[in-house]
Amino acid sequence: MFRAGVVGLISMVALPAFAATAEPQTEFLAKAQTTEVWSPEPVVVSPGLDGAPPSDAMVLFDGSGFDAWVGDQGGEPDWRLIDGAMEVVKGAGDIRTKQAFADIQLHIEWATPSVVAGESQGRGNSGVFLMGRYEVQVLDSFDNRTYSNGQAGSIYKQHIPLVNASRPPGQWQSYDIVFRAPRFGKKGTIVSPAYISVMHNGVVIQNHVPIEGSTEFIGRPQYKSHGAAPIKLQDHRNPVRFRNIWVREL
Repeated sequence: MFRAGVVGLISMVALPAFAATAEPQTEFLAKAQTTEVWSPEPVVVSPGLDGAPPSDAMVLFDGSGFDAWVGDQGGEPDWRLIDGAMEVVKGAGDIRTKQAFADIQLHIEWATPSVVAGESQGRGNSGVFLMGRYEVQVLDSFDNRTYSNGQAGSIYKQHIPLVNASRPPGQWQSYDIVFRAPRFGKKGTIVSPAYISVMHNGVVIQNHVPIEGSTEFIGRPQYKSHGAAPIKLQDHRNPVRFRNIWVREL
């Protein structure tokens, strides 16, 4: 008797409640559909497997040659090819891509010499220059103190990396960079600065920071109006190696 009474009570409460919510639920879903966007549909990109670049990437260096690069003054780069990598040759000068870029995602792997020589800025020094003028520092920063806005992963003399994610000398390391180029007005005035995010060995070290202007060794950075420009790798007289370089235009 008690059991039947409970079942009856549940039926009296539950069934009317279900019936009452059926129509509002339909209306709720209809309202939700008004904010669904079906066009455009994102292009399908196949991510790379085992370190390979994604399907829409432009490969800038795969170890086979300097087809995508020239010396900073033009002509064939004088850097060395060794074991599937390119290596800075002291005094040979910077190298740059043949193609100019603006907004990009860039992947690049690098290694400082396994034999430690020098200290501070004299140890495994190079740089990745976006648009030929905004530098992400390359340096052996493993147990090697230098000024914080000049260590590996810094936006040189502008932004200190959030952490030091450096591996020991001689080991391969990676930068994954998302870069938004600066915007200039009709008269060459800066409308929006460049922004950059950097992952060092999979660790976020720069989180969408504004670049203050071109990289300067002495003095404050400043902007001068420019368009798309090549990516440049620096000869800082240390035998730093680079490999597996690819870029996606955004």
